[in-house]
Amino acid sequence: MTPTPLPIVLAGARGHGRRHLANIRRLQHQGLVRLAGICELQPLTEAELAPFAGELPSQSTDFGALLDSTGARAAIICTPIQTHTELALAAAARGVHLLLEKPPAATYADFARLSDGVRASGIACQIGFQSFGSHAVPAVRELVREGAVGTLRGIGAAGAWVRDDAYYRRAPWAGRRRLGTVDVVDGVLTNPLAHAVATALELADRGRATDVARIETELFRAHDIEADDTSSVRITTTDGLPVTAAVTLCAEQDADPYVIVHGDRGRITFWYKQDRVLLQRSGHGPEETVHGRTDLLENLAAHLATGTALLVPPHRTGAFMRVVEAVRTAPDPTPLPADAWHTGPATGTTGVRRIVRGIDATVARGADTLSLFSELGVPWARPREVSTP
Repeated sequence: MTPTPLPIVLAGARGHGRRHLANIRRLQHQGLVRLAGICELQPLTEAELAPFAGELPSQSTDFGALLDSTGARAAIICTPIQTHTELALAAAARGVHLLLEKPPAATYADFARLSDGVRASGIACQIGFQSFGSHAVPAVRELVREGAVGTLRGIGAAGAWVRDDAYYRRAPWAGRRRLGTVDVVDGVLTNPLAHAVATALELADRGRATDVARIETELFRAHDIEADDTSSVRITTTDGLPVTAAVTLCAEQDADPYVIVHGDRGRITFWYKQDRVLLQRSGHGPEETVHGRTDLLENLAAHLATGTALLVPPHRTGAFMRVVEAVRTAPDPTPLPADAWHTGPATGTTGVRRIVRGIDATVARGADTLSLFSELGVPWARPREVSTP
């Protein structure tokens, strides 16, 4: 028998939500899902919905009412960070399954409320760390288990992206730590390059909140924003493994982020957006492989249809949420001195971007040596802030 397509409501269909809209269309064409409704402050136009010719979805600004009227069985939440928890709990109260964009919440307390609500309702909840769907993740973890690079010494992540001033004008919450009394935590570690942090923890197989013993943060900003745009963090796990990430949105050149698994007899580099793995070890030549990927919405649909295991249930992002909490409660990011950065033309047609001098090499060294910025001799780096969960 042909399964009935899974009726879905998408909350947040513009910005990053356009990717979800395109993916829904792909899976709708395969008969796996059906776009039942869209929740947006401004309804999508006929032109925006043209790919869904035929039965158009219902639209409303009221997420709960839309779930009720459409009979949706699942929802995708791709809205501002500070709205995630309440929308997710509204879905859970109705027995509606979830694909929730990262970060799942702005505070650890909200994440705990969300997790409790999901558990009590019995719904399936998938957190939107797409890199966890890469088939490279279990392949790398198997290499580590086999001892391909010897004893595990640590995990390092590096992310060097270019974002211009328009990036921080795209929404009122962009680049903010809070809006009034509401936490947002839209920093480089917690949102745009959150995958670098979460993927490093996942490769370490230490993604639960209880795996974290200590977190050290060094938060900086070149842009005139509240949140951090150039930062490093080191998570020390309960068994003493260091997991370090060095990231920036003020790169000299845009580059694909990656995670390095360090062993005492070699290393594994994983470019998680490319699903590409490079194994380098003693006594062997370099070995490169490219892996497939399972889409998270497709995995959620399969979970509901056949019981396939979810790839990113909330508990696997608990350690990442400890990092979000450490960033949230840390002192405000330190503005970089004027001589540490310069401006350049924006990536678009107008505007400018801020470029931190030498940051591309600094980020790479952080991942390579498992070091924080202050340990690399960077002149603008101050001593680290330490958080013990």
